[in-house]
Amino acid sequence: MKALFKWTLGILLFLFTASFMGGLIGDRWKKADSEIALVHISGLLMDSSGVVRQLSKYRRDPKIKGIIIRIDSPGGSVGPSQEIYDEIHKIKEAKKIVYASLGSVAASGGYYIACAADYILANPGTLTGSIGVIMAFNNMEELAKKIGVAPAVIKSGEFKDSGSPLRPLKQKERKLLQKVVDDVHDQFVQAVSSSRNISEENVRLFADGRIMTGRQALKFRLIDEFGGLEKTIETMGKKIGVVGYPSVLEEKEDIPFIDRFIKSTVSKNFNQNILKTPIPRLQYLWFP
Repeated sequence: MKALFKWTLGILLFLFTASFMGGLIGDRWKKADSEIALVHISGLLMDSSGVVRQLSKYRRDPKIKGIIIRIDSPGGSVGPSQEIYDEIHKIKEAKKIVYASLGSVAASGGYYIACAADYILANPGTLTGSIGVIMAFNNMEELAKKIGVAPAVIKSGEFKDSGSPLRPLKQKERKLLQKVVDDVHDQFVQAVSSSRNISEENVRLFADGRIMTGRQALKFRLIDEFGGLEKTIETMGKKIGVVGYPSVLEEKEDIPFIDRFIKSTVSKNFNQNILKTPIPRLQYLWFP
C-alpha cells in the first residue's frame, strides 16, 4: 500500500508540475503592455457570447492597437457568425485594425467571420470558402410507424410544424423554406462582397457552397496573403509600428488545475461538437 501511495503521489506531483509549467509557457505572450490581442475561434459556432465578450473588451482597451482572430472552424449557426462579424466591424469603426489568421479550416461561418477583417492570411492548404447555407431535416416517419408512434398536431397556422420529423415536407413548405435559405445566402454574399470589395456578381460565381484551398481562395481574392499565425503577428506588428517581435495578449480559459487532467476539451464539448442537434437550424456550415 505504501508503494502504491508513493506512486500515486508521484504521479499527482508530476501532473501538477506539468500543468503549472504548461500554464507558464502558455502565458509567454500575456503581458499587460501588449498592443496586440489574440482571440481564438474554434470548433462549431453555436454560441458567440465568449468571443464577442473578448472582442468587445479589446475594442474598449486603449492599449490594444490591433486584434488577431485565429479561426479553426467549419462554421455553424447563422446568428453567432453574424454577431461576431458585426463586433469586428465595431472594432474597425473604433479605428483599430483586425487581422484574420486561418488555420486548418475556416469555412462557411468561419469564413463569414474572417471576411470582416482588414487583412486575411491563410496557409495554401487551409480549407476555406464554402459560401452557402444549409437547413437539414430528418424524416423518421417510417421508424415512427414501426414502433407505433402516431403524431397528433394542433397548430395555429399552415406552416407551424414545417420540418416535422414525423412526416415529409410538403411542396409549399419546401418552397417557403427555400426562400428563407436563399435570403440568408444573399446576406452571406453581400457580406463577402462589401467586406472584400468584390462585386456580388463575381462572388456568386463561387458562392455555391464549394470548399476551396487557401491557394484557390487567393485567386478569388478571398484572402490577401499566405502565412500562419506567427507571420500574422509579425505582419500586424509592422502595421502598428512595433519594433521587433510584438507582445500579444491572449486570454486563457480559467480551468482549475485538477480539471486539466480530469476533463478534456473533447469531453467538455462532446455534445456541442459531435452530437447533432435534433432541432433544425439555419447554418453557415461546411461538413464533409
